[in-house]
Amino acid sequence: MWSSEHLDLDAYLTHLGYEGDRTPTLETLRALQRAHVLTVRWDTLDSFLYREVRLDVPSVQDKLVRRGRGGYCYEHVALFAAALEKLGFRFTAVSGRVQLGADSAHPRPATHAMLIVDLDGARWLSDVGFGHSPLEPIELVDGGRSEAGPWPYLLRWQDIAHGSPGWAVHQRGGETDDPDGWVVRQVFTETPQYPVDYAVGNHFVATHDRSPFVTRPYIQRQGIDRYDTLDALVWTTERPGRDRVTRTVGPHEVPELLDDVFGIRTDPAEARLLVTRLRELDSAGRCGRSSP
Repeated sequence: MWSSEHLDLDAYLTHLGYEGDRTPTLETLRALQRAHVLTVRWDTLDSFLYREVRLDVPSVQDKLVRRGRGGYCYEHVALFAAALEKLGFRFTAVSGRVQLGADSAHPRPATHAMLIVDLDGARWLSDVGFGHSPLEPIELVDGGRSEAGPWPYLLRWQDIAHGSPGWAVHQRGGETDDPDGWVVRQVFTETPQYPVDYAVGNHFVATHDRSPFVTRPYIQRQGIDRYDTLDALVWTTERPGRDRVTRTVGPHEVPELLDDVFGIRTDPAEARLLVTRLRELDSAGRCGRSSP
């Protein structure tokens, strides 16, 4: 179903630096998720520059593995699902709604792709495409947690939209009434999704005038103890236990910043186009400048 016959599994695993076991076990899944999240880049450049993002496995592998570019959740999950399928894992794809900054009375579309992996009678949420993603799968039980790395995550079964029950992924930070500091970042149900469903959601995210990925570029890179974002021209660095550092960069600085900080390579023509589009965005006052 996930076109694993078109995946060069050896090239993908080499890109991850993965040399471990290839049997479909929880240990393998944990190692693959960690390697994928820390290695495969995340960006929205194609939707911002071209309003086109392809999800077929050869295109995704060429972009994310061979060319060293980044992608967003649909691309990450297309690649990861093909790898899991080829390795013999059993899983179900699902879609979630990102809640951070959303108005609960007007929910966002379900355009975040994730996988639920079945292993030895247990089920695990594998979310490799958020950008700031858990470094390990989370068991799909009420109270399931991830403590891998400095950013913890929590799963709860609760009302997620207008009284309907479902799963909520919580993270710490932001405005919340929770005494332990948890805030909902995405919600989802277990309704199965198929490649054609992701194609529909991807079309909205990549092309619609109201998609945030069309209106400005957004780049993320997660490390073991550092998380960087570039939102148009605003570059933010977060480290556990330290104050957030935010600075504004010029359009001409962005291609070098992408290479040096985010590990994303753009060819000369693409770099020129990106600088031009960012200058247009900046002139229109839509770059959301922030003070350091």
